[in-house]
Amino acid sequence: MDHPYKNLEKRAFWKSAVSNLNPLEFQDIYRPRFPITQNTGIAAAGSCFAQHIGHQFKNRGYRFIDVEPAPRFIGEKDINRFGFDLYSARYGNVYSVRQLLQLFQRAFGLFTPEETVWESKGRFYDPFRPSIEPNGFATREEAERDIEYHLQQVRAILGRTELFVFTFGLTEGWVNTSDGSALPTCPGTIAGEYDDKKYAFHNYTHAEVLADAKSFIAFALERNPNMKFLFTVSPVPLTATASGHHVLPATVYSKSVLRGVCGELYDAFPQVDYFPSYELVSAHPMRAMAYNPNLRSVASEGVRHVMDVFFNAIGGADALAPADQPAATPEPKSAADLACDELILQEFGE
Repeated sequence: MDHPYKNLEKRAFWKSAVSNLNPLEFQDIYRPRFPITQNTGIAAAGSCFAQHIGHQFKNRGYRFIDVEPAPRFIGEKDINRFGFDLYSARYGNVYSVRQLLQLFQRAFGLFTPEETVWESKGRFYDPFRPSIEPNGFATREEAERDIEYHLQQVRAILGRTELFVFTFGLTEGWVNTSDGSALPTCPGTIAGEYDDKKYAFHNYTHAEVLADAKSFIAFALERNPNMKFLFTVSPVPLTATASGHHVLPATVYSKSVLRGVCGELYDAFPQVDYFPSYELVSAHPMRAMAYNPNLRSVASEGVRHVMDVFFNAIGGADALAPADQPAATPEPKSAADLACDELILQEFGE
């Protein structure tokens, strides 16, 4: 009898596509949905793993958009520490889709949070970018001016972007209960003061993440109908969970929700592509070889392999600068070199 399975490609069968191969030699695991060239205007945001993507695009000569470059007076060792040269603006890590959506709503004057500045020990912090000034701003006015400038720059991103790359990081987050503002960190960990009457833990459901992602896509396309989107899921597990569950099943839940949402977005929008960085690092055939011994941070060799798979697929493998030519921006050599807000949570578990 004839049936659909008789004519499937080898990539559709576990034996020929996975178990018979070295996991570093999987073939045809990613087929780009649309062309990405070095002339494509690329913007990026997401969790700390997304920093690798931005660095790779820049170092391989792609037209990476950065609307808030570092001032010349900042030394190289402080550029990332102060939130520069990480993404397409100085917005720091954007862990949830709700945070991403509200960021652009704020930039266009469509959402104004109740809290705009935190004060702590005489210094002032942006609640939505608590780590971009490690010692805080000197005055409230200085913080407010920087926030206003930052949002003006964020507003410029959509009109210049042809491909928006976003790495889905977490479902767990903290919100201001009075207006639903999504915060990147729990108040009191990096900055601010925790108040259980003011802030609440929230674990975004599949339905919430999907709705937020669809809202962001519609928001972006309304302002730039030609924009396309490349989504990934961070393979980095939770540092800690406030859900009440063990951190391992909490991580699996979170990543499963995010991966499921990306699959639905791919099917629903022809402008959306998905790259399996999550699978290339964390799927069980990889045997955790891409992780450092802590089984959480991704080793530089693992990152390089993931990025090579991507650039080989889009035809940009030869764009990497020669070994004797300095990179446009320094590559993170370890997890410690990434600007990851959530790493501070590890200190409370020691």
